[in-house]
Amino acid sequence: MLKQRLLTLAVATALTGALAGCGQATSPSETSNTESVATKDYNNALLAEWQGPYGGVPAFDKMELSLLKPALEKGMDEHLAELEVIANQSAEPTFENTIVPYEKAGEAIGRVFTYYVIWSANLSSPEFREIQREMAPKLAEYQSRIRQNEALFKRIEAVFNSDRFKQLQPDQQRLVTLIYDGFARNGATLEGDAKTRYAEINKQLSELHTQFANNVLADEESYVLYLSEDQLSGLPESVVNAAAQAAAERDNEGKYAITNTRSSMDPFLTYSDERELRKKVWNDYYSRGDNADENDNNAIIAEILKLRDERVELLGYENYAQWRLENRMAKNPENAMDLMMAVWPAALARVEQEVADMQAIADAEGKDITIQPWDYRYYAEKVRKARYDLDSDEVKQYLQLDKLREAMFYVAGRLFNFDFTPVEKGKVPVFHDDVKVWEVTDKDSGEHIGLWYLDPFARQGKRSGAWAYSYRSHTTFDGKETVLSSNNSNFVKGKPGEPVLISWDDAETYFHEFGHALHALASNVAYPTLNGGVRDYTEFQSQLLERWLLTDEVIDNYLVHHKTGEPIPDELVAKIKKAATFNEGFKTTEYLASALVDMKLHTTDPEGIDPDKFERETLAELGMPDEIVMRHRTPHFGHIFSGEGYSAGYYGYMWAEVLTSDAAEAFAEAPGGFYDEDVSGRLVKYLFSVRNAMDPAEAYRAFRGRDARVEALMRDRGFPVE
Repeated sequence: MLKQRLLTLAVATALTGALAGCGQATSPSETSNTESVATKDYNNALLAEWQGPYGGVPAFDKMELSLLKPALEKGMDEHLAELEVIANQSAEPTFENTIVPYEKAGEAIGRVFTYYVIWSANLSSPEFREIQREMAPKLAEYQSRIRQNEALFKRIEAVFNSDRFKQLQPDQQRLVTLIYDGFARNGATLEGDAKTRYAEINKQLSELHTQFANNVLADEESYVLYLSEDQLSGLPESVVNAAAQAAAERDNEGKYAITNTRSSMDPFLTYSDERELRKKVWNDYYSRGDNADENDNNAIIAEILKLRDERVELLGYENYAQWRLENRMAKNPENAMDLMMAVWPAALARVEQEVADMQAIADAEGKDITIQPWDYRYYAEKVRKARYDLDSDEVKQYLQLDKLREAMFYVAGRLFNFDFTPVEKGKVPVFHDDVKVWEVTDKDSGEHIGLWYLDPFARQGKRSGAWAYSYRSHTTFDGKETVLSSNNSNFVKGKPGEPVLISWDDAETYFHEFGHALHALASNVAYPTLNGGVRDYTEFQSQLLERWLLTDEVIDNYLVHHKTGEPIPDELVAKIKKAATFNEGFKTTEYLASALVDMKLHTTDPEGIDPDKFERETLAELGMPDEIVMRHRTPHFGHIFSGEGYSAGYYGYMWAEVLTSDAAEAFAEAPGGFYDEDVSGRLVKYLFSVRNAMDPAEAYRAFRGRDARVEALMRDRGFPVE
């Protein structure tokens, strides 16, 4: 199914740097020397149809890196040949003979992309990265041949402009529109030299995105701080145990490793009494891609920005952000900037208060220091304890990873009527021993919905952060396809047999990513393309699910002490709720700084740009506090430079959070609160199951009865509402 597979590639490119681009179509014989594309009896496990239970599952147990390159080449050849058949029909273009087969095409290459993404995100190695570097430009050329296949585009355009278009069902009309726009906005209308140059740019960008991502990963793997026992002052037992385990995994038994990932850096900066070590850990983390060595990304960023600007200029746009936002909820950069700048002053004012409170504690302790970025988390924790009598490590004792997973299943059962049952080990192949699988069914009918894969722990070769990914999406147009969804995290594994304890922020992230998985599992769309999304809307569903972590049902039943089994005390819960907007200045400012720099980078003439200088000057103009740094500094801002998924779109988290805050108020106002059956029913019907089969603004109005209001966001963050 072509579009489903293009969506798969889009995710792959965000992770690996291979750009989904456009170019000149060629005959299959011109693409490579692999065997005939007519052969369906694959002897390559990565191309083979998925076998086994649950409608077939990926053969993760047969992943051999030597198979990847030939599988990609053969899969691309086969796909291009299928599209040539569609493009060269003599029959008048119709929905049935053009759009439907377009959606069906590319099944084999789609299967290969699933393995490609796993190697890239979960199992990266020097050997894979070499293949990745070689194949990234070839993947870009392949995408170019699709998007600039003139005969194919003419048929799609004919269906889009036909009188019969208005007779199609609403979801079919949206499908045709999305496919047409996907071609028209990506160079299909260009001719001659412009068309050739467009494809060349995409090829160059694919190589640069890949290099950027690999440079960041190299810095994450290379910088590890090993501590001795006398350097552990202030660190809670859970952090010490995780650091010991991390060191043991790196053949440094008896030491304690702080790795260069957020899940390791964040708690160290929060609790360590060793200020100079905090500074080193902070510098290692925030200088990724910016060390003036072979992994430095500044020159790569400058080249990416120039190429992006040149490419959209070929399409007639003034800047990259204008092109990027045209088909999103924000519509244009000005609307996105207006939202961010409406919140920015309140965030800065809150930071000023937070820093003053922290400085007062440092002064009272007799410390002759001025609060620096590596002090912020440490002294914020002291303020939290002083003001709210709330100890983050005390809260952590009630946040067990396994119990939180059970809590998420409970929420999914109440809202979506889903039941999660563990799949017996060995019944479904997995790509690592850490991965566990659950079957998802309807609680009443027992109908199979799909599978949910969980890969929770950090390891070498796994990219940092947390993400959701679907190996297969729900469709019905060519027989029912059930969902294969996954969540991937980087929690630090503790000692064998001991529960993994995580922070409150990490617990919210756990729920957030599960929201993405539920969005996939709840899908009720017919066509693969409609499982896609609008970037400044797709974070909404996942952000909203975070709200259920603080519901009484979850707190009372799943937040229990890891040693005693006792529920979290009511007074501790009251402190958590009272401190809900604590440190909001820091969280909002570090995020908005990244989003604002992203937008300004993509609305500025990039000629001669120096990324480091641009970042410094832009933040100075915005009045960025000295005590805070961007959440993602430009040299390691993978969201926008390891692919194009979030480029000129990082603002989307806040755009989606306006919807989140407004929707949360709908639940808060309902008689049944966050488990109200009527509001939950509308949530699933209009905001989860329709995916991209309905315009997001229309879908939200159907749920809420009106548009979302930014005042809800301000109330949520504890900022003044005018």
